[in-house]
Amino acid sequence: MTQAARRISLVTAAVSGVVFVVLAAVLVPWDPVPGGALRPADPTVLFTPEQLDRAAEFASRTDWIGYASLVVRLLAACWLGFSRRGRALFARLPGPWWAAVILAVAVFEVGLRLLTLPFAVLMRRQLLDYGLSTQSWPAWVLDLLKGELVDVVGLSLALLVLVGCARRWRRAWPAIAGAIAAGLVVLGSFAYPLVVEPLFNDFEPLEDGPLRTGVFELAEKEGVAVDEVLVADASRRTTTLNAYVSGIGGSRRVVLYDNLVNDLPEDQALSVVAHELAHARHHDVVVGTVLGAAGACFAIGLLGTVLGALRRRGGSPADPAVVPLVLALYAVAVVLSSPVQNTISRHVEIRADVDALRATGDPAAFVELQRQLAVRSIADPEPPGWSHFWFGSHPTALLRTALAERLSESGGTGQE
Repeated sequence: MTQAARRISLVTAAVSGVVFVVLAAVLVPWDPVPGGALRPADPTVLFTPEQLDRAAEFASRTDWIGYASLVVRLLAACWLGFSRRGRALFARLPGPWWAAVILAVAVFEVGLRLLTLPFAVLMRRQLLDYGLSTQSWPAWVLDLLKGELVDVVGLSLALLVLVGCARRWRRAWPAIAGAIAAGLVVLGSFAYPLVVEPLFNDFEPLEDGPLRTGVFELAEKEGVAVDEVLVADASRRTTTLNAYVSGIGGSRRVVLYDNLVNDLPEDQALSVVAHELAHARHHDVVVGTVLGAAGACFAIGLLGTVLGALRRRGGSPADPAVVPLVLALYAVAVVLSSPVQNTISRHVEIRADVDALRATGDPAAFVELQRQLAVRSIADPEPPGWSHFWFGSHPTALLRTALAERLSESGGTGQE
């Protein structure tokens, strides 16, 4: 790696890092809760002792599985990427450079998947024991294979861009690859609902009825243009309840799980919809995409800097043999960046809660919804602080309940 390429890497990382910070400062709602920080509600008011005991028992049986799987994956990735013996496995892959890149990604990802498969099986057995999964083992395996295929394709595309740019532009590849990576993030956000989501679920428009009418009334009230609300056949896989907004531009969609539509009273279902419409109103998917694009460019710049420092360990970005090293760095970076991503996510989610409470004017339905979501997923209402800070993408049910209580007391929910 040339000295000029290292300088361009530093400039790319610095500029995109500043852009990310500025965008995050401007676009992320850092103070979304009226009245300042919230104190979580008393869990004994929201849940019965039996429910609290069940959540604690479930957490004790599953948390260690997730952490153990993560540690094993990280250790294996680091061994493959940083050790001589690990990299030697990828040194003589056949075919032209592009084929070697794809094959290296497939070997790396499938190898880690097989290594952590026992943990996935253990986790699934717990989900079955606690009634959280309705999926057969063959269907679960098929979803696992499809998920692995999506990962391999996505990572292969990213590595092809990286290595291809480094081979074509020896000096300027960090800036060019960073710009292309940012573009791929935008393209991925647009294409994901159209290409990936249908691999795992079938979608149908929400049927005519009071709920559909209420959805479009809420959309009008929140000033959100909604062409259609889709229902996913999630009940064939899980008993948990969920809804989400995905896509940008013409691919944007509001999706409700069918078990949410079928199992919740209308007022609670509308509370969910109001939350998702708030995401659409604030263009949160677009904001996440823009931040992700800046983050991708920053990551490429930082990667070029690291590869320059590790050039004696096979760090030439123009050589397909760099793939395991890049994937190992990526695995570490995902874990290290999780607090940043999840802190942003929690602020965005709590703002959507504020808007949902104001739109529906029904804090009681909102609180009962949070209780139902937690009970149905057997969520720990009080996870360890470090765990929630690092891995928690949403506020806890207790914090959301406290929000509803504050807005209700202050008249901020629009109740008469």
